[in-house]
Amino acid sequence: MTTTYAALLRGINVGGNRKVPMAELRSILEELGHDRVKTYLNSGNAVFTSASRDQDALAAELAAAIEKHFGFGVACMVRTGRYLRSVLDSCPFPAEELAGKQLHATFFAGPAVTAERFASIDPAAYLPEEFRLGDQVLYLYAPGGLGTSQLGAALSRPGLLKGIDATSRNWNTVKALVEMTRDDGSAQAG
Repeated sequence: MTTTYAALLRGINVGGNRKVPMAELRSILEELGHDRVKTYLNSGNAVFTSASRDQDALAAELAAAIEKHFGFGVACMVRTGRYLRSVLDSCPFPAEELAGKQLHATFFAGPAVTAERFASIDPAAYLPEEFRLGDQVLYLYAPGGLGTSQLGAALSRPGLLKGIDATSRNWNTVKALVEMTRDDGSAQAG
C-alpha cells in the first residue's frame, strides 16, 4: 500500500537564489523510486506516492538527493495528505471568509514546538494580526498579507525557532496541496 505525501522545500527559487527547477525536482523524486510525482508552483511543493511510512526518512533522503544534485542544502519536510487535511480542518481562523494571502501555515520539522517558545511575543502588540499553534504547524492571520506583517517578522526573527526547520505556505497553497493529496488512503496520519 502506498501513501500520498507532500514535500515542502524551504527557501528555494526566491530572488533568483538556490534555484531548483520543478522538472528537476520531479526527476529527483522519481529517481528515488516515488510514483505519481507532481509539483505545485515554483516554490518547492511536490506531491508523490511512496510505500515508505517514514516521513523523516523520506525528507532526509530527498534533502540528500537535492544537495547531491544541486550542490546546496535545502530543508525538506514531508507530510501525508491526511495530515495536511487535518491542518486545513483544524484552522482556528475563519479561513473560508479570508483571502488566501491573509492566512499562512508554518510547518515545523523536528520536535514539537510549544507555546513557551513564543512567550517573548506579546500578542496584543500585533493586533489585528494573530497566531495560533497546532500540531507541528503555526497558523498566522495577517490581514495585510505576509509581506507587511509585523507579527510575521517577529515570528521569524533569528533565535525564536533556533534548531527547528520551518517553512511557510499561504492558505491557497495549503488548500491546493490538500486537493493534490486527496486520494491519500493511508492509515497513518501526520
